[in-house]
Amino acid sequence: MLIDKSVRILTLVRGYCNPIIAFSAPDPTVIRAQDGYFYLYGTENTRNVPIYRSKDLVNWEYKGTAFTDATRPTWGGDHNIWAPEIRYFNNHYVLYYSWAIWGDEWRSNVGVAVSDSPLGPFIDKGCLIDSKVIGVQNSIDQFFYEDNGKKYMFWGSFRGIYATELTDNGLEIKKKTDGTPVLKKRICGNRFEGTNIYKRGEYYYLFASIGTCCNGATSTYQTVVGRSKNVLGPYLDKTGRDMLYDYCEIIMSGNETWAGPGHNSILIQDDVGTDWIIYHGYKKKEAENGRYVLMDKLIWSNDGWPSVKSNAPSILEVAPYFQK
Repeated sequence: MLIDKSVRILTLVRGYCNPIIAFSAPDPTVIRAQDGYFYLYGTENTRNVPIYRSKDLVNWEYKGTAFTDATRPTWGGDHNIWAPEIRYFNNHYVLYYSWAIWGDEWRSNVGVAVSDSPLGPFIDKGCLIDSKVIGVQNSIDQFFYEDNGKKYMFWGSFRGIYATELTDNGLEIKKKTDGTPVLKKRICGNRFEGTNIYKRGEYYYLFASIGTCCNGATSTYQTVVGRSKNVLGPYLDKTGRDMLYDYCEIIMSGNETWAGPGHNSILIQDDVGTDWIIYHGYKKKEAENGRYVLMDKLIWSNDGWPSVKSNAPSILEVAPYFQK
């Protein structure tokens, strides 16, 4: 009789299913705070900007809102808070937000607030980018990026993606003596919104979204990318065509379950070096509930281009790994 004496080791792998937040929190932004927790903020389908907290990017707990009715911004009249973007520098949590009115693109601007805690209270510092003053229609979907000691703001929604430089405190546009910005550069064409920049190796990758964001089960939103060796571009597709002329590479589209996957947060790298993309999408059978939060593993090709498995939101995936 033959006896198999080989030793088999069973490794238990923890997984997760999308969505990671089954509640409407569109345009998510995520930060790993000084306390080791991840904090996620989203467009205010929950009024005053919802805040969720997690240790592992999979299990999220609702913790409240960044503002209250008493502390929410008031400048420019009654607006909505969209697409928050959270960062930590100068010993403060800095929350950039779009102060917007649907359909009124010349009164849709970018504001900024600060707090000593990721849970707030956030103290509003007012308008950072005024659409009319800077001359960019639909000045929303802001994204902060620091590179070589300079602080940049990228912003724009279907009227071009632009870049400007901020002051050292990140609360104002850096200006010349005549009051005009030291930098105002158009980076992408009119096809894009929801800018997000990630540095990997020698390249900067500009992630963005195209299509319709907010039409429920029929939303055509897609996540796209281009790359550059300079943070200010030009950002090119695989064949060298410029995003300034609306070219890009598609990373993710909808499928039979999900519609409109897009507007991703800054990529989060786990403790084994895997990059994770967090974004929103409509579950087609529950589209009336709004845009849920989803997550997928980013796969990098040998020639340095990102993708997700099946180019669409996953159903079941191995979870990120973080040391306890």
